Order: sequence, then structure tokens, then C-alpha cells
Amino acid sequence: MKLQKNISLKHLNTFGVDVSCKLFCSVTSTKEIEQLLLCDEFTKNNVLILGGGSNLLFTKDFNGLIVKNKVKGFETLSESKNNKIIKVGAGENWHQFVLWSIENGLSGIENMALIPGNVGASPMQNIGAYGVEAKDVIDKVWAVEIENGKEIILSNKDCQFEYRNSIFKNDLKDKVIITHVSFNLSKTPKKNTGYGDIMQEIKDLGMEVSTESICKAVIKIREKKLPNPDKIGNSGSFFKNPIISTSKFKDLKELNPEIIGYKISETEIKVAAGWLIDQCGWKGHRKGDVGVHKNQALVLVNYGKATGEEIITLAKKIQDSVKDKFDIDIHPEVNIIG
Repeated sequence: MKLQKNISLKHLNTFGVDVSCKLFCSVTSTKEIEQLLLCDEFTKNNVLILGGGSNLLFTKDFNGLIVKNKVKGFETLSESKNNKIIKVGAGENWHQFVLWSIENGLSGIENMALIPGNVGASPMQNIGAYGVEAKDVIDKVWAVEIENGKEIILSNKDCQFEYRNSIFKNDLKDKVIITHVSFNLSKTPKKNTGYGDIMQEIKDLGMEVSTESICKAVIKIREKKLPNPDKIGNSGSFFKNPIISTSKFKDLKELNPEIIGYKISETEIKVAAGWLIDQCGWKGHRKGDVGVHKNQALVLVNYGKATGEEIITLAKKIQDSVKDKFDIDIHPEVNIIG
């Protein structure tokens, strides 16, 4: 564990925002995390735990310590006739874990292929895509408490999962460092194909429905809609899909028959934020180096030298226009670091 000073974060955040931090270090094990917690550099500075850098936006230089979580590894904790519980290091790349699960004959996370970031972010954000969320498969989460260095293990219920939310963004925010996550994966294909264009894409690929074909379909769909952060700076979906009452959705649908919504319960509908933003005319918008992607209105992009503040300014204008047109509040899915 080596502490470095004045390190650029440009290549450590997928938005590619050119900022730096006062101090930086990487940790590769629970033991190293426990040692780090005792250091003056940790106790006397603002601290940010960094995973894949895919779900945050820096608005200025970070005057503190950035800790890069590089805890790796895969371990089978238990196995039954139908399932395997796999414990994964928080520093593993999420998409690579999805591919690993398919290669090992396991199902449950293939619909979440190509989501950027690392495994440690999956319980924090309760990531999800195409009808599946992390909460559907997460078994337990291992973390170290920052205050005392004690390791804790949280069950799925303990994590208090909600849509793009969890205890790690609320009661445990800035209080723990996630080290491992275990997933309850199925040995038989789940075949979740009812969301979006998955079935059509599988047909276009000329494949039968399987764990592998669902994964390939999701990858194809995402590659069509979402820019590669290695080429254009972005963090994937910038806004959460808002949840509104069924009655409000019915009223909106009378005025906007093409509005896209998904039933959450008898009283709630999740509305496609991308559709709302598109209807406000933002898709393809660009001013200087900041803009909205031409294929997906949910994605804000940095074409080169955009600052975090410029991206935030655009996001606020989009929020205001959606509020004015539809009377719906949309909120960032991205964590704003400023």
C-alpha cells in the first residue's frame, strides 16, 4: 500500500473529467484496508473510495485521499442442485464477472451485461438493467467499518434495497468500505426476456433463448444506444427513471399516448426518463464539449474537455425542462463529488 500525492483522476473516472486529488492509494485486501484506517493520512483527510469510476462526476479537484478498491477474487461459498453462491471481490470489473458467470454455466446477471463499473458498486447502487436488479441475486455484502476497522456482513434484507438505492447510500454512507459481494446464481437459465428489445435482438442474432444469447442481445442493444466511455466520456445513464402514481401516468398518457412506463405496483409506474428528456428536445444537444448523446437521451457526455460544473449545468437545465413539460422531477443516478 503506497500513498501518492497530486495524482490525476482523468483516467480513473469514465466521464474523463480532468481533475486531481491531494492523496491517492490502492488497497487489494481486507487486511490492507484495516491498516489504512489506522494511518494519519486516512483519519485526517476527506476520503473517497473509488471503484470503477463509472458512477460519479467530479466538479473540482478532490482535496483529500482517494482510495482505489482493487480487492479481487472469486470463491464458491456453497452449491446446491439448482444454485451456486459465489463470493466476488469488490474490485472485480462487473461486466467481466457477468461473462465469467456465463462461462461457468450460471444465470441471473446476464441482463446486466456491459454495465460499467466494479462489483462493489452493485449493492451500493442496486444496479439494474432490462428487468433485473442486483437485489434479485445478491446474497450478502462484506464491508469494513471505517470507525473501528471491524468487518461486518450484511444480508440481502440488511441492505435495504430500493430502486437504485440501498443502505450504503443512506445510513451507511461514508461509514463502510465494501470488500466482497456474494451472489446467488442459478444453474438453469432464468430467461428474462420480457423487457425492452431483448427478444427481437435474439431473433436478429438468429439464436435460441439462452443465458448466452440474452447476454449477447443486451450487449448489442447497449452498444447501439450507449457510447463507449473509452471514446466519449460518460457515466452511462445520468438520471434515474422516475416513479409516479398510476393515476398521474394515466393522465399523462391521455396527452402523450407514446409515453413509456413500466408497472411497479398497483399504484406506481416507472417512467422512462430517456423518453421524457427526448420529448424536451435534448437528444443530440451539444454546447462546447458537453452534450446529450445522439442515440440515448439519458446519457450526458464529455466530448473532450468539459468540466464537471458544465455537465452539472446541463443536467439542471434538463431537469427544469422535464419538470416544466411533464411536472415530473428527475434525479441524477450519478454521484456528484464536489
